Amino acid sequence: MEDWDKQTILRKRSEVPKVTKGAAAINAARRAGAVVGTERKSTGGTNKGHAMTDHQKIAKLDRENELAPPPKISLSVGKAIQQARQAKGLTQKELGQKINEKANIINDYEMSRTIPNPVILGKLENILNIRLRGKNIGEPKHK
Repeated sequence: MEDWDKQTILRKRSEVPKVTKGAAAINAARRAGAVVGTERKSTGGTNKGHAMTDHQKIAKLDRENELAPPPKISLSVGKAIQQARQAKGLTQKELGQKINEKANIINDYEMSRTIPNPVILGKLENILNIRLRGKNIGEPKHK
C-alpha cells in the first residue's frame, strides 16, 4: 500500500531576493532576520536603452553613404511658374483648381520646396503655356 503521508517535491522554488527601496522596508527586513544587502547599481543614471552598439554605428554610417535624395525643383522654374501665373491674373488657388491640385502644391513649386513631378509640370506647362522642362525655361511653349 502507498503511504499517503509522504510528500514528493518535484521542484522547489529558489528564493529570489526581494528588492526594496524604502528605508522602512529595509529596517523591517533587518528586524525579521533577513540578509540585507545595500548596493547601488553601477549603471544608474545612464540611459542604456538608447546606447548604440557597434553594428548600429556601422549601419548608420552605411545609411549616410546612400544616395542623396532627388534634387528639388530649381529656382528658375519656380520663378517662371510664378511670373506666368501672375501674367494670366490667376491666384495659386485658381491655378491649383485648373490642374486639379491643391494651392499649397502650387506654392511649393513656386518656392522650389518640392521634388518635381513630371505630371504636374506637364499640366502647368499646358495651362500657363510656358516651358518648365529642358532648355528655354520660362519661354512660351507654342510660338
